[in-house]
Amino acid sequence: MRAWAVAEPGPVEEGALRSVEKPVPVPGDDELLVHVRACGVCRTDLHVTEGDLPVHRPGVTPGHEVVGVVAGLGAAVSGFAVGDRAGVAWLRRTDGTCVYCLRGAENLCPRSEYTGWDADGGYAEYTTVPAAFAHRLPAGLDDVALAPLLCAGIIGYRALRRASLPPGGRLGLYGFGGSAHLCAQVALAEGATVHVLTRGRAARRLALELGAASARDAYEAPPEPLDSAILFAPVGDLVPVALRALDRGGVLAVAGIHLSDTPPLNYEHELFYERELRSVTSNTREDAREFLALAARYDVRATTHTYPLSRAADALADLEAGRFDGAAVLVNDLNG
Repeated sequence: MRAWAVAEPGPVEEGALRSVEKPVPVPGDDELLVHVRACGVCRTDLHVTEGDLPVHRPGVTPGHEVVGVVAGLGAAVSGFAVGDRAGVAWLRRTDGTCVYCLRGAENLCPRSEYTGWDADGGYAEYTTVPAAFAHRLPAGLDDVALAPLLCAGIIGYRALRRASLPPGGRLGLYGFGGSAHLCAQVALAEGATVHVLTRGRAARRLALELGAASARDAYEAPPEPLDSAILFAPVGDLVPVALRALDRGGVLAVAGIHLSDTPPLNYEHELFYERELRSVTSNTREDAREFLALAARYDVRATTHTYPLSRAADALADLEAGRFDGAAVLVNDLNG
C-alpha cells in the first residue's frame, strides 16, 4: 500500500516525511484492520516528523485522527464487524493493570502506546487499532468533519476540564488552531466568555465568527482578567504571559505534548494569589466518549481544509507555517 513515513526526523520542508510502499498491516488477535478514509493533520504529527518527540518507531507512519471502515478482524475481536465505521485516536494501548489505569487515569500509564508514534498511523491506505481502543462515531457527520474530533477535539476537551473553568467563567485560549477552535465551541455552548490570543489574522477572524468575545495577538493582554486559560501554542514564552492574564485563583492548562523552554517565572507576578499551572497528558477513552457525545449535542463543527493523502507533506508544512485556520484533513486518494 502507499503510505508516508518519517525517513529521518528533521524539517518537514527538507523531506523528513516521504512517500513509501509498505505492506498492508496484519491485525493482531485483538485488533481491527481499518481502511482509512480520512485522517486529520495534528501538530503532534509535526513533532514526530521533525524530532521534537523522540523516535519510538523508525520509519513510522504518522496520523492519529483516523476515520475509516473496518476491513478485517483479529481472531479475538468482538463488537465490531467488517464494514463498520470506526475511529482511531492517539491513545492506542495501555497495560490496564498499573496503579494509574486502575484509578481511571490510563492516560498516565507508563506502558501506554500511541498511534502514529509507537505504531503506524493513518497517513496510509490502511492502519490497525486494538478493538478496545477504537471509537464508535456519531452519525450525521461525514468522515472529514469527524477526523479532527478524534485528537484535536478530545485533547481540547481534556484541557478544558484541566483548566477548571467555573460556570459562566472567562476563558483565554492561546493559539487557535485545530484543537482550540473545537474547545472554544464547547466552552461557548456551556456559557463561557472566550477570549482568543493568537498570532494569525485568519485564526482571529475565525474566533470572532465562532462567538469569541475578543481576539488579539498572543502577547497582548485580554480585555479582562481570566478565570482559566489554555495554552495550545507550543511556545514556552507564552506561559508567563498567560499566567499574568489570570485572575486570582485562576488556572493555566498547557495542552501540547511538546513545549519550547519556559522562561523563569516571577512568583509575585505570575503564581502568587493561588494561580495554578497544570499540564495535560494525552487523554482517557472516557474523555473521548464524553467529548464525542458533547460534540453531537452542541453541534461542534471543525473548520476543515482538505488535502489529498498524496500531499501529506504539504499539509504538514502548511500547518507549521500557519497557512490555514481550523484543521487540515487528508482524504485518501491512494486507493487503486
